[in-house]
Amino acid sequence: MPVPLTPSDTPALTGLSPAPSPNPLRMALALSMGAAVSLGITRFAYGLLLPPMRADLGWSYALAGGMNTANAFGYLMGALAMPALMRRFGPTRLLVWGAVLASLFMAASGFVEAAPALLLQRWLAGFASAWVFVAGGLLAARLGVEHPTRAGLLLGIYYGGTGFGILLSALLVPPVLRAAAGVPHGWAWAWWALAAASAMATAVLALAAHALERQTAVRIVLPANASNAHAHTQPVSVRRFGWVLAGYTLFGAGYIGYMTFVIALLREQGASAGGITLFYSLLGVACVASSRLWAGLLDRYRGGEPQALLNALLGFATLLPVLSTAWPVALASGLLFGAVFLSVVASTTALVRHNLPQVQWATGISAFTIAFALGQIVGPTVTGWISDGAGGLARGLVASAITLWLGAALAWWQKPLAPPA
Repeated sequence: MPVPLTPSDTPALTGLSPAPSPNPLRMALALSMGAAVSLGITRFAYGLLLPPMRADLGWSYALAGGMNTANAFGYLMGALAMPALMRRFGPTRLLVWGAVLASLFMAASGFVEAAPALLLQRWLAGFASAWVFVAGGLLAARLGVEHPTRAGLLLGIYYGGTGFGILLSALLVPPVLRAAAGVPHGWAWAWWALAAASAMATAVLALAAHALERQTAVRIVLPANASNAHAHTQPVSVRRFGWVLAGYTLFGAGYIGYMTFVIALLREQGASAGGITLFYSLLGVACVASSRLWAGLLDRYRGGEPQALLNALLGFATLLPVLSTAWPVALASGLLFGAVFLSVVASTTALVRHNLPQVQWATGISAFTIAFALGQIVGPTVTGWISDGAGGLARGLVASAITLWLGAALAWWQKPLAPPA
């Protein structure tokens, strides 16, 4: 989720000479449609579609989880390709075309039924969504350069766009599924509705991106002493983040298990369509609000304590619907999960900023991006495989909670590095 760039891309974030742009909050809100499309809709809306698709197509839980594994693998490939693509095409083109392609690939998912074809569609959607999320994050960072006193808030608004996508999916998918209940493969209509919603979000995104590009100096401006700064800065080995990188990998595996299968579990427990809408809507709203909830924690600590605490809370939230089928408990699980999981992502950026010299920020963020993606690739399939055995989905979510708690234990051992030069 963090923006993966190579060290050579760092000046694009730190060496701009922008002109101030009006309405930065409104601009950040418009850019947040990138996070809404790339994660909130393209990845997380699948959790709402998993139960009807699995029932209609006769999938195992392992195959159902494999769909999100394919999406995460596509995201990793797209993210790794971004530095070269960014240098050639620039962030605005990649943002807009990535959103267009993600919308088209989601629409295409409604036209196929074979598992290999759907796996390919999920991979392609993940690949395109990486363009959107990374390029949108870069533009949001540029907006923060223009308004340094509100940089954290502006980036928080961008990441919070994931919650907008979750909320939109919650309000859109269940009514479409009900309306198409008597139609063969009625879940296809939900994919088409999501694609249409993504297309509308893409239009807003394109306007914001082009406006921001006009108002900022898109060229890279290196300060005269840039080479000296690189020469006199002692590089810090990213391997010294070993404990927290391992914890973050387990976070990726654990959280995506919950996001993939919790709706299926609630459906098995008898939740109504209206209840599912309420649950997922509250989760999305909590995501939007989360950027302000944990800011003090991330600013205060330089080690792995924030990630450890947040992973522990996520494990508890994941276990709640297993411990009790009471509806208020399920709602509490969704609220707590939504209020925490994006802040684990933010904690890695804070850790990098606290512990590495600025010229190494991109390298550090890249390392965390890869660790996170590897966890997301493994998590859905393993959770699905466990859910196919005795104990079903409940045991799968128990495994996800244990994974998150193991991640918390590993992150706790991470000590601050020496202050960056």
